[in-house]
Amino acid sequence: MCGVFGVWAPGEDVAKLTYFGLYALQHRGQESAGISVSNGRQILVYKDMGLVSQVFDENTLESFAGHLAVGHCRYSTTGASTWQNAQPTFRPTEHGSIALGHNGNLINTAALAEMVADLPSDEGELDIHARNLEAETNDTGLVTALLAHHPDQSLEARALELLPKVDGAFCFVFMNEDTLYAARDPEGIRPLVLGRLDRGWVVASESAALATIGASVVREVEPGELLVINEGGLRSHKFAEPRRKGCVFEYVYLARPDATIAGRSVHEGRVEMGRRLAREFPVEADLVIPVPESGTPAASGYALESGIPFGQGFVKNAYVGRTFIQPSQTLRQLGIRLKLNALEHMIRGKRIVVVDDSIVRGNTQRAQIRMLREAGAAEVHVRISSPPVKWPCFYGIDFATRAELIANGLDVDEIASSVGADSLGYISLEGMVEATGQEQQSLCTACFTGEYPIALPDENLLGKHLLEATLTSNVHGEALPVYNNP
Repeated sequence: MCGVFGVWAPGEDVAKLTYFGLYALQHRGQESAGISVSNGRQILVYKDMGLVSQVFDENTLESFAGHLAVGHCRYSTTGASTWQNAQPTFRPTEHGSIALGHNGNLINTAALAEMVADLPSDEGELDIHARNLEAETNDTGLVTALLAHHPDQSLEARALELLPKVDGAFCFVFMNEDTLYAARDPEGIRPLVLGRLDRGWVVASESAALATIGASVVREVEPGELLVINEGGLRSHKFAEPRRKGCVFEYVYLARPDATIAGRSVHEGRVEMGRRLAREFPVEADLVIPVPESGTPAASGYALESGIPFGQGFVKNAYVGRTFIQPSQTLRQLGIRLKLNALEHMIRGKRIVVVDDSIVRGNTQRAQIRMLREAGAAEVHVRISSPPVKWPCFYGIDFATRAELIANGLDVDEIASSVGADSLGYISLEGMVEATGQEQQSLCTACFTGEYPIALPDENLLGKHLLEATLTSNVHGEALPVYNNP
């Protein structure tokens, strides 16, 4: 998932623009956040664990003077959730510094690690007297190190040379002291859009971030495209032929409802999924309720199509966001409910249809159904606006291992019994795809079908903690960002 944002806008407060852009993309990653800003002479980077609003304050943002910025909020898929792996990643060299944010997940990480190990010694990397902290252990750090090594060519030329060698899902937004770059993988698995300000340009994971800062949407960054933005204007390079395979799960869950991807409103797509779900799996019931917030558009579609009233059955704590305080075993046994509570007067005595976007392990649905039973529901019918998730994602979603996916070992009736539902219905693959308005051949549906659009390497060369297990301390480029906050 992750959210990436970049802005080139002389005369604007780029640090605050980036902050508000990341704020709009917070749903894509809540583990860490960071911003890098250039004033034309040097790049300053500030990053930390936590939400965007927890990492940055007014004083920090006021200290960032510049015309160019890159921001990132992280959801980890390669590399542990640690400060060292927060982004943007940074490399200072005698040819200029580079800061980079990445949304997606690479599948040739082991090969990239070998390329980094084969680089000449790090004599060209500046000694910035940073504290000797552990280097990052994610795929993003490897790409940053490889891009930073361009002694006889421009960063633009180096990027065009390197990007065709990078396999997997990526939306890179990166910068040196004077130029903003954005690149999207040839399959276009993750979204990336280009926007216009009165005095500059913006790139962001979703169009909602552009709307938040008052930028107009120009177009999507094309699959296989590298954008270069500086005082010379905007230049576009095609580094690979596009093979469009956008992630269908962006429509199901990942993207904000107000996003538009490949010309299709995400909200409209989700409502249509609910309508199709009602046609495929009708049931006699008294009330349709969503699991907020992800199930709300599909639930409204289900209610519209079925004629069953739509209502609120769960109350969500709007301020919970994410807590780093783990409840004790005693509190867990009491059934501590941080996120959702059932609205008892709406539920008692009624036959309920609960609409959600997906079932992964089944634990969440089991707890929700128990809550509805305790609130007096007469029947609980679960409807899911995506097909059964049976395969892990290697392109940027940290799903469970295949053995942990509930749909991998049980059929639909067994899953219904396992989570405690009176009935269970998943939308068909065809119904979901048609609701997106895209052709099936232009979408990645691997988590439902096991058909991966980018060939995967051997299993031992994949995994979230691959680099923790294989990277050694002599990997090129351990210098850490200037003015950081370890």
